[in-house]
Amino acid sequence: MHQTSNFLHIEHIGIAVQDLAEANERYTRLLGTAPYKSETVESQGVTTSFFMVGPNKIELLQGLSPESPISKFIANRGEGIHHIAYAVADIKVEMERLRAEGFRLLSDAPSPGADNKLICFVHPKDANGTLTELCQEQNL
Repeated sequence: MHQTSNFLHIEHIGIAVQDLAEANERYTRLLGTAPYKSETVESQGVTTSFFMVGPNKIELLQGLSPESPISKFIANRGEGIHHIAYAVADIKVEMERLRAEGFRLLSDAPSPGADNKLICFVHPKDANGTLTELCQEQNL
């Protein structure tokens, strides 16, 4: 019997980019709006920018070093969609549910991510080649 999921909605789509400044300029022209937030997340090895598109968010990610996961992704696959993130009501409960369902998680516990979120990733091989991120809003 399957437990009930606490997935709420798509939180954002993450796009790996080689040059964040150039990508910010391009996406500002494409979307007709500037990024509302940029930040560096040392623990994830990235600098990010967020754009609002109606109720949806686009996250551009640039690796901080050639060894960062984003830089390795670009080296192997080129720029493009890196992950789909889903907002969840309780990330720890959802991680436990997914483990019970046989999904491999890329960490044992949630970690701080961009945009004031706790995050965890599901192995892409367990989601038809798509890296899946769980996000829970952190209490301020």
